[in-house]
Amino acid sequence: MRLLLDTHVFLWYITADPKLPESFRAATQDASNDVFLSSISVWEAVIKHILGKLSLPTLPATYLPQQRTAHGIAALPVDEGAMVHLAELPPIHRDPFDRLLIAQAKQHELTLMTVDQLFSAYPVQLLQNS
Repeated sequence: MRLLLDTHVFLWYITADPKLPESFRAATQDASNDVFLSSISVWEAVIKHILGKLSLPTLPATYLPQQRTAHGIAALPVDEGAMVHLAELPPIHRDPFDRLLIAQAKQHELTLMTVDQLFSAYPVQLLQNS
C-alpha cells in the first residue's frame, strides 16, 4: 500500500502519542507499505510553529525532515500536477493544507491516513482508523 500521512498523524507517530490509532501505527511500520510525508505538512508545521500553535523540540524545518528520515518515511514534494486535482475539489474542507494533501493523494494514487472526518467527503482513498 502507498500511504500519505496527514500532518497530525505524522506528529503523533514520531512522538508515540496515544491518540494515534493502532491501525495507523501498524500501517506506518509495515515494511511492505510505502509511506510518504508531504512537504505541505512541513510547511504547515513551520507556520503553526511561528504562530505559537505547535511546540517542537527544535525548528520544524529541520526537526521534521530529520524525524521523517529516522522513521523511514519518504518525502513527497509538491508539483504543478497536484494543482489539477486541487482545482477539481469541491469546497468542503476550508483548510488549504488539507486540500493540498487530498490533491496529492489523488495525483499519486495514495491512501491518506487522517482522523479528520471531512476528508471522507472527498473521492480519495482513506485508511480506516480503528
